[in-house]
Amino acid sequence: MSIASEETSTSVPTSGTYSIDPSHSRVGFSVRHAMISKVRGHFGDVEGSGEFDAEAPRNSQLSITIKSASIDTGNADRDAHVRNADFLDVETYPTITFASTSIDASGDGSFAVTGDLTIKGVTKPVTFDVELGGSAVDPWGHTRLGLEGRAVVSRKDWGLTWNAALETGGVIVSDKVTLEFEVEAIKA
Repeated sequence: MSIASEETSTSVPTSGTYSIDPSHSRVGFSVRHAMISKVRGHFGDVEGSGEFDAEAPRNSQLSITIKSASIDTGNADRDAHVRNADFLDVETYPTITFASTSIDASGDGSFAVTGDLTIKGVTKPVTFDVELGGSAVDPWGHTRLGLEGRAVVSRKDWGLTWNAALETGGVIVSDKVTLEFEVEAIKA
């Protein structure tokens, strides 16, 4: 008999179609600021779905759409700057998308999820290291699946090149950005 702790779920997810539950998910990033600390942010308007194949995870797929204007870094002035043409140009490019192209098991409950990430009309391949958190049935009978992932990318690959030099050397915003997500999805 297996008993899940309050910290983790040990259930193996069942195959099927899942949709992201935005109220229990976070899609965000962290980036070095002034080369001395990190700024973190997230997107408040995210939707996505996917097919999970428990028997052959490589046959699974997922797609995510993010409203780029929903960025929140905790600072209104910085958010306005990131929304303008220096960075995301949300008026011209209102969405950021990711669509998986391959999923490879890389360990027990770990996967390399590769897909096409489109930002500002530029599409580049990105591989996320993803951990399957397991699944659970909530008190209302819905099957839920948990995933966490991260990837480090160069923002310049998507034309996000704005920067400012610091007197002490270095720049105000690093090129490397860590993309990260914690997603809870509900089975249809």
